Amino acid sequence: MFRHALTRSASCRLAAFRGPIWPRASQKAWTVSRKAPRVTSRHLANDAVLSGFQLATRAATRLPLEDDTVYALSSGSGRCGIAVIRISGSGCLDVYAGLCPTKPLPKPRHAVVRTLVEPGRETGENVVDSDALVLYFPGPKSVTGEDVLELHVHGGSATVKAVLGAIPKSISRQRVRYAEPGEFTRRAFLNNRLDLAQVESLGDTLAAETEQQRRAAVRGTSGVLGKTYESWREQLLLARGEIEALIDFSEDQHFDESPTELLSNVTVLVRDILRSIRTYQDGSQRSELLRNGIRIALLGPPNVGKSSLMNLIVGREASIVSAEAGTTRDIIEASLDIRGYLCSFADTAGIRTHVSPRESRPGAEPSGIGAIEQEGIRRARKKAQDSEVIIVLASVEPTTNGQFRLHYDTETLRLAADAQQCLIVINKCDAVDSNTLASLVHDFKVSVLGHIVGLGSAEPLTISCRAAESPTVGLTDPGQIHALTQRLVQSFSALTSLPDDMQHLLGVTERQNQLLEACKQSLEDFMVEAESCGQEGEPDVVLAAEHLRLAANHLAAITGRGDAGDVEDVLGVIFEK
Repeated sequence: MFRHALTRSASCRLAAFRGPIWPRASQKAWTVSRKAPRVTSRHLANDAVLSGFQLATRAATRLPLEDDTVYALSSGSGRCGIAVIRISGSGCLDVYAGLCPTKPLPKPRHAVVRTLVEPGRETGENVVDSDALVLYFPGPKSVTGEDVLELHVHGGSATVKAVLGAIPKSISRQRVRYAEPGEFTRRAFLNNRLDLAQVESLGDTLAAETEQQRRAAVRGTSGVLGKTYESWREQLLLARGEIEALIDFSEDQHFDESPTELLSNVTVLVRDILRSIRTYQDGSQRSELLRNGIRIALLGPPNVGKSSLMNLIVGREASIVSAEAGTTRDIIEASLDIRGYLCSFADTAGIRTHVSPRESRPGAEPSGIGAIEQEGIRRARKKAQDSEVIIVLASVEPTTNGQFRLHYDTETLRLAADAQQCLIVINKCDAVDSNTLASLVHDFKVSVLGHIVGLGSAEPLTISCRAAESPTVGLTDPGQIHALTQRLVQSFSALTSLPDDMQHLLGVTERQNQLLEACKQSLEDFMVEAESCGQEGEPDVVLAAEHLRLAANHLAAITGRGDAGDVEDVLGVIFEK
């Protein structure tokens, strides 16, 4: 394979392309290798690339970092039982000596009780907190990779303010200042304690409001994502190194493989990475539903109980309920947590194509529907197209001859058939006896749902909003609203679940997904170039190498490593969160 065909010339060329990012000694070795005859110890050259790769990535991403010692309140602001103040930097020992001048430094990772004093004040007036808990974490095995001091003090606002004011008064060789937003995390990243994917997951963990958001966030903290992205980038850089070596040294060096054969070998690698990227993008779509919420649209003809169902689910009067058809004109939305899933419910205008003459309003269209209601119907259709879950509501209604029928809208059912998940719900089931209801549901499934593609196997759920609003004593689930909720949760799980060995994909963020899409596009462009060689003769290896460079740079932007030009801007935005 192409990895074992890598010559020393190719490996040194990899070190030198796009600017000298390796040490000068490596550049010298590259110069010597250009003049040397072909080398056969290919495994040695391959190892040189891999070892030098890590040096290159670290050197390229090592941002200017002052020697300041920084401190901040790590626990939440406001009065509390215990407040945690974190200090990070080489001046930690000086700060400790200023706060606890008569006590020895505690053993690493051992909590001790100390009385904290304000440096420079007279004894007796300088105590800022008594019985504080102090822990010392020497670097690099600390949260930031630097020396870290943690002060667990009493959480009163005055005490916290006094301790924070005393810290910078300690005599230190380094400047001691208050940390900027996200600075502890930034230092952890620069000291290789966290990769950028873990940093994003940390931000999601802090922002999680529901159980499923929390579970998705912690999936990205393991470091698996960052290691995978870096592995892909290493492989692309190695492949690019071979191609660039072929470009530069093909005239004066002998290569075992022709350009066509070399690109064919690289194509195998690229095809595998493309397959993996598509899997990761699918995980990103599922994780975004957990982070941003699952959109649910309530659809159906007027007066089937959409607003009543909306109010029952959200637990408050979000929509106006009236016997008059067409009451809901605009979209009413409400966000809520359903068994750990963040959801956005939307009650929409009833969809209908015409009204009876007695319901027609002055100035209405020939169909009898007014302009305002028509706009509401248009918005309802648009909302349905943008939602992941559609609940189609029908209802049991009496007929003029004393019988009963199901009131539904065929267009609404067709809209639901195109949704990722849909539920068919029949309201007002308490209007008829169980036998009549079973007959109505059976006929509805056979004559209506069976003729709509995608709904043939749908199983309607019967509910009663009226029974749920006025529950009867002794019934465990009046109106079957809890059963509807359970069906919703099952649809949420179908939208967001992944196999156990792929749970880490829930940590893929939207930012990562966008960069993966850009990487995928560059790799697909490479595939087009590589596969065109059989039709147009020799492939353009220069263009192929450029596609690999762009793909590797997109992966570098994901991890924050490498020489991607926008890495600094990306880091600033993420850490400030």
